Amino acid sequence: MSIITIERKVLEKNDQIAQKNRQFFQERGIFALNFVSSPGAGKTSILEKTFQELRGAMNIAVIEGDVQTDLDAQRVARYGVSVVQIVTLGGCHLEANLIQDALKNLHLDGVEMLFIENVGNLVCPSNYDLGEALKVVVLSTTEGDDKPLKYPAMFRNSSILIINKIDLIPYVNCNLTTLRDNALKINPALKVFEVSCFTGAGIPEWCNWLKKKDASTL
Repeated sequence: MSIITIERKVLEKNDQIAQKNRQFFQERGIFALNFVSSPGAGKTSILEKTFQELRGAMNIAVIEGDVQTDLDAQRVARYGVSVVQIVTLGGCHLEANLIQDALKNLHLDGVEMLFIENVGNLVCPSNYDLGEALKVVVLSTTEGDDKPLKYPAMFRNSSILIINKIDLIPYVNCNLTTLRDNALKINPALKVFEVSCFTGAGIPEWCNWLKKKDASTL
């Protein structure tokens, strides 16, 4: 019982800061998305393709979360976006206070969209609100089509599912229809995009959806 109580207090404190972050975004007209996935699903690659597609269309900033290095921040910085790296030193998820601190080091003048790339983990990040408008869960076909059933909380708490690496379908044990159906069983409201960062398939559709979004969705 004491463990549950402690966890609840931690989450309550996190939610209070998350609400402050959300208000911060609303006041500045920033649409924030929290990208979550298993390690290696392709979050950073999707962001790179997204930046290429949206170049000149909107002003973007990025918060990168990783347990050790700033390699992902180096990758996205090449696209001329304002980026801050959070190194958790082994921590398995980002929390609202870390986002609050990171915002102080971002150039946000004129920024319309903020991408938060969370630490690779399908468990803990599902419970932590960062103040984002939407959670975007990325799932690679190489992970199999039963992943939504194994980690239902993440899919239940997300608004968008990006199925990545569809070019590998002929070579892996994954059925796209089954994967999509399993995800929608958990959360029928999920909006699903199927993409390949290798061929570029599905990236324009994803980016066209982003172009239509704004801070009024918060």
